[in-house]
Amino acid sequence: MDIHRCRFVSYNPQAINALAFSHPPSADQAGRGVSTLRLAIGRANGDIEIWNPMRGAWFQETVMRGGKDRSIEGLAWTLDPMEDGPNGSKVPGKLRLFSIGYSTAVTEWDLENGRPLRHSSGNYGEIWCLAAQPRWQATKRGKDGKTLLPAEGEFMGQHLAAGCADGSIVILSTADDELKFLRLMRPSTKKARVLSVAFQNRHTLVAGYADSSIRLFDIRNGQQLRTISLGKGPTGGPKELLVWSVKCLPDGTIVSGDSAGEIRFWDAKNYSLVQRIQGHLADTLDVAVSANGDTVISGGADQRTVVYRKKEGEKGDKKSRWAEVMHRRYHTHDVKTFAVYETKEISIAVSGGPDATPIVLPLREFGKEHHRKLSSLPQIPQLTSAPSSRLVMSFWDREVSLWRVSRGPASLHENIDGQRHRLVGKVLIQGEENISSAMLSPDGKTLAVATIAEVKLFAIRRRKGDEKGALRIQKIEVPKALSDDGARLVTISPDGRWVSIVRPNSEVYMARIQPASAPTEKSQVAPQFAKLKRTTRHVRHEKATHGTLGEYEKTIRSVVFSDDSKILACGDLSGCIDTWVLGTETGSGANGAVKRNGAAESDDDSSDDEDQDVAFEGERWTIAATESPIPRMKSGITLLSFRPKSAPTQKLLANGTNQSEESRLMVLTSEHQLIEFDARDGKLSDWSRRNPKAYLPAEFRGVKDRAMGCMWDLFEGRERLWLYGASWLWMFDLLQDFPSPEEVEGATEDPKSQLVKASKRKREAQDDDEEERRKHNTGAGDRIQQSQMDIHFGTKVRKIVGSDESQGEWVALDKERPRVPGEDDEAYEYDEAFAASNETTLARLRRGDGAAVETSTPQKGSRKRQSLTAANGAADTPKKQVETNGAQPPRRWWHTYKYRDILGIAPLNNLSDDGSDEGSSGLLEVAVVERPMWDVELPGRYVKDYE
Repeated sequence: MDIHRCRFVSYNPQAINALAFSHPPSADQAGRGVSTLRLAIGRANGDIEIWNPMRGAWFQETVMRGGKDRSIEGLAWTLDPMEDGPNGSKVPGKLRLFSIGYSTAVTEWDLENGRPLRHSSGNYGEIWCLAAQPRWQATKRGKDGKTLLPAEGEFMGQHLAAGCADGSIVILSTADDELKFLRLMRPSTKKARVLSVAFQNRHTLVAGYADSSIRLFDIRNGQQLRTISLGKGPTGGPKELLVWSVKCLPDGTIVSGDSAGEIRFWDAKNYSLVQRIQGHLADTLDVAVSANGDTVISGGADQRTVVYRKKEGEKGDKKSRWAEVMHRRYHTHDVKTFAVYETKEISIAVSGGPDATPIVLPLREFGKEHHRKLSSLPQIPQLTSAPSSRLVMSFWDREVSLWRVSRGPASLHENIDGQRHRLVGKVLIQGEENISSAMLSPDGKTLAVATIAEVKLFAIRRRKGDEKGALRIQKIEVPKALSDDGARLVTISPDGRWVSIVRPNSEVYMARIQPASAPTEKSQVAPQFAKLKRTTRHVRHEKATHGTLGEYEKTIRSVVFSDDSKILACGDLSGCIDTWVLGTETGSGANGAVKRNGAAESDDDSSDDEDQDVAFEGERWTIAATESPIPRMKSGITLLSFRPKSAPTQKLLANGTNQSEESRLMVLTSEHQLIEFDARDGKLSDWSRRNPKAYLPAEFRGVKDRAMGCMWDLFEGRERLWLYGASWLWMFDLLQDFPSPEEVEGATEDPKSQLVKASKRKREAQDDDEEERRKHNTGAGDRIQQSQMDIHFGTKVRKIVGSDESQGEWVALDKERPRVPGEDDEAYEYDEAFAASNETTLARLRRGDGAAVETSTPQKGSRKRQSLTAANGAADTPKKQVETNGAQPPRRWWHTYKYRDILGIAPLNNLSDDGSDEGSSGLLEVAVVERPMWDVELPGRYVKDYE
């Protein structure tokens, strides 16, 4: 494979202004979080990213796009009260997400459609901060232990509190699935900005102001309870301090961070100052607290993240004191915002700022575990290519750019002179909505662009007489009924005849592109379009206390056509895969009759059924594998890809062209499970039957960053799948089976002992992946080795009973918490598609003889452009021939972590069936588009003498 390392795409990651977990931290919660746990990340361009922590895997599920002059400055989740269901059951309440940003409005987001749902604004100032009321919890009496029921008429949901620039605080009600104004609270003094708000309990609100004060209010009647003064600012600075952040510990203690760089602790009852700590050299921008209240973490404009712990006082001293434990610089710019989540096993704090990179920090084990950086780039690549014309397309915000990448040198020793890429086209989308999806057709003649409000198509042609190769881009008329509702994803088929549109509500539509009859004319979109019906599957029921995300899990994340454009597949966040096939209409429908045109009969009750029964010139899209659809995966779908046709030599071995070759669908889940199905009948392929998840290389299963995309390499008869993530590249040779666990262990025992080991492994198979992820971390990075710690104590003590030292016993201090069967995983009850205990046994029976164990190590390549052909191993040779000749077998896999901040990888040549392309060597040629953070223009930062 030939690789171009490209950095010409000027995609700028946006600053992180807000972070919020969907559930509050709880030290009493078992396991590693509930199944509905999500992290919302708000960025400066108005985008909101939804991440699934997945017990440490961190999977970016979707991005809700912003728009022109929009910014997310605050986020808050609420949980609606539980409702009564049938037979006395409780129906989970709905999780709702709200945001603010440089306006007087609070916006509620529709998670299912990825767009704003409603706004609430009024005659008050610009909103600066937002907080949600704590969830209602049942309390018990001290004497008899009886649980107290809510008072009559008491609201059991969560109100919102918004602090404004004019000094007022607005209370908004979320009752009855609405967002309504409830109360306005305003101090009688001067109008100072409200910079931060937090709840001390369900009825008491704490607000930090820009006039060196903290005020407390009762939200039930709007009464101001107390004003706390911070005093004057430091000498030589402003007289008034800015209280950038206020938080409350479980015991009610108020913690504040101000513009003097101090952390202050205030008593919960009389609101007197308990302690002040100079934690930062510049403003303290945000403060976060742990679930049990013994740890506080702060971030400031000096790029420092500081951790404070409570230390018990000396004997006889009832008061405890707070002390700084340590500080680190994880960010290159301000540490602007925090979000904390904790259970019995997980304890993390996520931080963000202008450097656009989310950092996951261990909270309970701070200093004992590594931190972890999440990618600042989108995990759904905003990059496609047209291999036949060597065009690369990328998009961001409301702009689409097209580059042409010229062919590389004939040899590795040839000097590269001149520029190898050129910007040949640019499209600016009118309107205020950011682009949600864009795709360039494989032939480079059609461009599809979608926002959440409309869909646009463009015809691309080369300008005559233009030596620089500039493109002429013309708009193609799209039927109003097809364009107006917008789209989440748009996909163009390889033959350029079809365009698939996934609506914001994840409904799938198919439209026909009619090619131009003359070179000077544009293509047209047929006025008719069909709605493709998705297979109905049962709904997962969440526990009532976990809340529900509604239909959010049905959000489609990946759509792909087969190479012959006759099969379409899509996968969603719940793990469901739907496939459709293009068939020829027979009988009366063969004349191209169409049921409706998408607009004329929109009021008809049967319009939906008619939408699903549209024929295009004698062709119709129908559901594939209706009797046995592809089963639901254990986790969400990351990407889908059809395996291309095999080389002609392999077709002859198979006695001609096999129709199933076009329908082999490779599926990769968010848990990095690699499975291949036949898209037509929904059954596992032979390769997938021989290679279950337990056989995947342990290094690949342990990769922390999720995969983003894939390419296929079919040069000279080989079949290789290339996967890539934000910082890695991985190759699998699909002509060889992965080594079984016995081969990896190098087992040489007799067959009976191997069967004993295999039966033992079956009992442990379902816990292997979870134990691997649980090992040595509480949700961030892995545990730091003792030799790498700055300060550490011994991990063992000797326990001696009585005076007999010979009976001494060494006891480990850092034992892991014992697992209670069923407790830790109760929140993750998934429908298993296949029994893990039988996979390895069945795969062993299907394989027959095993292959040699993979022992190769990654090889390094050149910096600018290298050929990985030699690094991938010797030419692919049948296994028996390799054993006969004594040659080294080809590699089964290969990987590298040499690349950083990958925006996407785009193929640049379109190989034909004979493995050749005019003017190229026949090798797979790709452009690896990198966007490292040191190339990104970031705002200025605070600099002190130490730098």
